[in-house]
Amino acid sequence: MTESHNSPDSGRLAHIIALTRSVVPPMHPAGRPFALGAAAVAFLLRRFSRRLGVVGFLLAGAVAWFFREPKRVAPSRTGVVVAAADGAVSHVVLAEPPPELGLPSGERLRISVFLSVFDVHVQRSPVAGLVTRAVYKPGKFLSADLDKASEDNERNTLLLTTENGAEVVVVQIAGLIARRIVCEVAEGDKVEAGDTYGLIRFGSRVDVYVPAGSRVLVEPGQRTIGGETVLAELPEG
Repeated sequence: MTESHNSPDSGRLAHIIALTRSVVPPMHPAGRPFALGAAAVAFLLRRFSRRLGVVGFLLAGAVAWFFREPKRVAPSRTGVVVAAADGAVSHVVLAEPPPELGLPSGERLRISVFLSVFDVHVQRSPVAGLVTRAVYKPGKFLSADLDKASEDNERNTLLLTTENGAEVVVVQIAGLIARRIVCEVAEGDKVEAGDTYGLIRFGSRVDVYVPAGSRVLVEPGQRTIGGETVLAELPEG
């Protein structure tokens, strides 16, 4: 009689694999070359020294962890703006949106989230809608926690228009260490709230501009979870 494929051992193994996948988040594709490169260096070091090999594999694991992309569940509520990044709210102020968008003059509420090197570094769409503008602007690499970083630093800006016509701006801003902004959407693309759309390598800050009259639900110092934390409620109508 043949052994059943659904043996207790195979069931335990499947459970362990499923548990591991639920705890260890997948890696964003942009991080794979870095992780593979770090792993290759670790194997090379291992040939010369076991201790150096251990250090190399730890560094490779740290690189993979940096580029993690955990699964997130966006709120089902309509008319809300969710956090575009994991981090700490650094500013909630009235400010003009980036001039490269060509929007009519007028201040909007700007919610800035600062990302430390330990935070998840993928960015997620704050609302469901259409990408109506996408503009990259070279700039400086000031410390991202400075307020002037919104104006002077290298950045990538998206203008998102919701089904109800509300305009929400989200800006990826490079920082002191971050030197590479990745944006995977373009003008004309449709996005859902919480969708991953980009990544800042080793950086830094994300600004979200919501229409004046929105009800902001976060304060400076509060931690956000990208794709899940509700930043603001959009004005009705």
